[in-house]
Amino acid sequence: MSKWKIAGINFDHFHMGDNLRFAYEHPDCEIVAIADEIPERMSGAIKNFGISEEAVFTDYQKCLEASQPDIVLLCPATAQHGEWIQKIASYNVHIIMEKPFASSLSEADQMMECMNGTGKELLINWPLAWYPPHRTTKRLIDEGAIGNVIEVHFYDGNRGPLWHSADKIEKTAAEVANEKPKSWFYQKLHGGGSMLDYLGYGTTLGTWFMNGRKPIEVTAVIDQPVGLEVDEHSIVIARYEVGLSKFETRWGTFTDPWTHQPQPKCGFVIVGTEGTISSYDYDKTVRLQDHRRPEGEDIPVDLLELSCCNPIAYLIDCLEKSTPVEGPVSVGISRIGQQIVETAYKSAQEKRTIPLIE
Repeated sequence: MSKWKIAGINFDHFHMGDNLRFAYEHPDCEIVAIADEIPERMSGAIKNFGISEEAVFTDYQKCLEASQPDIVLLCPATAQHGEWIQKIASYNVHIIMEKPFASSLSEADQMMECMNGTGKELLINWPLAWYPPHRTTKRLIDEGAIGNVIEVHFYDGNRGPLWHSADKIEKTAAEVANEKPKSWFYQKLHGGGSMLDYLGYGTTLGTWFMNGRKPIEVTAVIDQPVGLEVDEHSIVIARYEVGLSKFETRWGTFTDPWTHQPQPKCGFVIVGTEGTISSYDYDKTVRLQDHRRPEGEDIPVDLLELSCCNPIAYLIDCLEKSTPVEGPVSVGISRIGQQIVETAYKSAQEKRTIPLIE
């Protein structure tokens, strides 16, 4: 069959470069076009992937009409996710939206409504969902290795969203200081802050580990850094019918986890009725503790098939097999994650415990 045609539209989030690389390296994909209102934001992609001048646009409509893609990658600012789904949904394409799902639950529901009836898939890309330790952890949970999951402990983040660009290329402190006042990541109106950027990772993958269970109520606290209108640190406690779970987000870790794991380590600790699993980002093993091995055992992470390694490969596999998008990147699990985020955000603003918002 002919190759799947991919277009990348809106480069607000630097993850666009990473997602385009997945398409570039996939044997059955072709990047047919890219578009952004700010031409210089596309320069890295043009160079890295050999994109011709004819395939570069500043108008998304002209981009779609000229290239006729099968799949569109979207990386807008968090508060514009709903707006961009409305713009793209009518073009008869599958959509991969870079995390988080949305800036609010109502926006997430509007996005789902826009896609209903199109016959096309909407996939929410959570990069942590493709990490081998977390995939291995889910397999062990499904195999009953730790019984029923009763607690999820999540701590994750990095030095900050401006310290690196696509392909984890580091920036200097001077570059960060220059970008910070004008970056959407630090603007409340655009859905900035560590809570809205990172909490959905923990609540969505946590919901996946819990097989779709929802909490009853949520309590959240955020920091109030001087001179900033958004948080750089949040701690969220979710109470379930059985057990408490904690989700913590942090911009400002001592090191980035992909270079040197900071302390606390970034990732998950899962507690079940029959054991525990620690699953840290980028680790080559997960640690399983159960009744047979109370001292714990390091288990090598699974060697993943291509279809479980990134959003492009996974969506294409689903489309070719005519199977639905499932797991943490599905709108079903992601919506529950968004419910928890919405409730946490309200809790932090009102400084009180809030029942889960439906």
